[in-house]
Amino acid sequence: MQDQPLGLTVHAMPQLDRSITQAPNTVAGRWKMLAVLLVCAAPVIASYFTYYVIRPEGQPNFGTLIDPQRPLPTITTQALDGQTGELTALKGQWLLLSVAGGACDDRCEKNLYFQRQLREVLGKEKDRVDRVWLVNDGVAVRNALLPALASATVLRVAPAALAQWLEPAPGQRLQDHLYLVDPMGNWMMRFPANMDAGAATKARRDLERLLRASSSWDHAGR
Repeated sequence: MQDQPLGLTVHAMPQLDRSITQAPNTVAGRWKMLAVLLVCAAPVIASYFTYYVIRPEGQPNFGTLIDPQRPLPTITTQALDGQTGELTALKGQWLLLSVAGGACDDRCEKNLYFQRQLREVLGKEKDRVDRVWLVNDGVAVRNALLPALASATVLRVAPAALAQWLEPAPGQRLQDHLYLVDPMGNWMMRFPANMDAGAATKARRDLERLLRASSSWDHAGR
C-alpha cells in the first residue's frame, strides 16, 4: 500500500463578537465618568443644599429665591468705552445687579449706593462679588456718577432681551430691585423693591450666608 502524504487543513481562529467585549467596557466607562462628575459637583450641591434646605442660623431668606434658576443669556453688551462683549462673560463671580436707564433717577442712585455698600460691608469676602449696572436704554450715563462706578461693571444691554431674563415682582418695575447671580451664571435671588437701610441689613445677611455656604468651591476671580 502506497503511503499518502498527510494533509493538514488550517482553520481560522474564531472571531469574538466585539460588541460583547466592548459593551461592558463602555458601560463601565460611563459609570466612571458619572462618578467623576458627581465628585466634582458635590461641593456645589452641598452648599446649595445647606442654604436652600438646612438654612444656616435658622433664618428665613430676605430675598426671593428664583425657582427654577435662570442662566445668564447670550446677550450682546456694550461697555461705556464702546467695547462689545457677551453677558455670559460675567460668569465666575457672584454678581449683584442693578438695572436702570442711563439718566439714572433717584431710585437708580439709591440702588447703586446700596449695591456699593452691600459689597463693601462683606470685608475680605467682597472680592468674590462684582457690582454690575445694566443700562437698558441708549441714554448717556451722567459724568457725575462715574466716580462712584470706578470699581463697578457698567454694560449697556437691549431692554427687550434683558426683560426676557430678569423679572420684577408683581406690580414693580425691573429697575426697582437688586438681583443676585451665582458664580455658575444663574440668576437665583431678587431682593425686595425700593431698598432702604433696614432692607440692606437683611440683604447683607443673605449675601453672607450664601458666601459662607459656597466657600468650599467658590473663590475670588474668574
